[in-house]
Amino acid sequence: MFVLMDQLKKKHLMNKKVIMAFSGGVDSSVSALILKNKGYDVTAVYMRMIDSPVLEKRAKDLAKELNLSFFVFDFRKEFKNKIINYFIEEYKKGLTPNPCVLCNKEIKFGLFLKESNKIKADFIGSGHYVKVAKKEDGFHLYQAKDKLKDQSYFLWRLNQKQLKNIIFPLNNYTKEEVINIAKKNNLTSAKFKESQEVCFVKGINDDYLRKNIKSKKGNIVDKSGKILGSHDGIWLYTIGQRKGIGLSGGPYWVIDKKVKKNELVVSLKEEDLLKKEVKFKKVNWIIGKAPLFPIKVKAKIRYGHNPAYGILNKNKIFFDKNQRSVTKGQSIVFYKNKEVLGGGIII
Repeated sequence: MFVLMDQLKKKHLMNKKVIMAFSGGVDSSVSALILKNKGYDVTAVYMRMIDSPVLEKRAKDLAKELNLSFFVFDFRKEFKNKIINYFIEEYKKGLTPNPCVLCNKEIKFGLFLKESNKIKADFIGSGHYVKVAKKEDGFHLYQAKDKLKDQSYFLWRLNQKQLKNIIFPLNNYTKEEVINIAKKNNLTSAKFKESQEVCFVKGINDDYLRKNIKSKKGNIVDKSGKILGSHDGIWLYTIGQRKGIGLSGGPYWVIDKKVKKNELVVSLKEEDLLKKEVKFKKVNWIIGKAPLFPIKVKAKIRYGHNPAYGILNKNKIFFDKNQRSVTKGQSIVFYKNKEVLGGGIII
């Protein structure tokens, strides 16, 4: 009886077409394998966002290993206009952006979904480590089983229409389990290294910025405005930075960047990096509406940050404890238990 039910379920899914976002890495290849084994009609599609013939060939070869049809969506123009230009312009403003967050909204689950719909796909598939659950009031986003690999932080800008059409096959797998699946199925992706976070930055971030942003000298000052030295561009520094400031008598920490005055503000006191109140803008609520304020939540102020408790209001949060190195331009993401409520951009 159970075998018959599984067969019927698989037969039903055979008519469901999934366009798999296929990077050629272990996560996307195992995701495609999982969907294929469940009975979905899977097509592998590589998103060409930058020129990377090695990765593109790798993806094509892996699709052949899995016996999948393979296509390329060329998004280089849109990626440059919407993501790379945004990245550079935000740094010019003295901010520290999250290009991956915007890329997920605009390209990977925006333009990719739009193009997939044109070829009558029922769903798009992604190798992100995150969960989606359908409830009476809509689709809810949750952290993945693997806490170390959870990528929900980067998906807070998704909406109901997008979540309705995405399948995340790795939601209940750990990275170790995914690699083991790849090995057992003799996939070459099992030996590939993790891709870097910002795909279009090759090498050191500062070197990339120096090539794309004109140097503009300014003063390094303390909190009182006293001039301590000079800098070549405030976009080269991040809040909380201690090394590479170039001042004697330290250590100094970068605590602020005053863009209009082109001043880099530093302090000898590390406690000047601590803040309890954080304001934000450009808020997105996953379910489509805001929660009832005030509400107790956990929040992450950057990807590697351990979520901290605080009281959330409409456009600011008061943390229970001081948080270190709150950085303008970064995403702040709100969680209730393991659910992602939404997020905003720190101002």
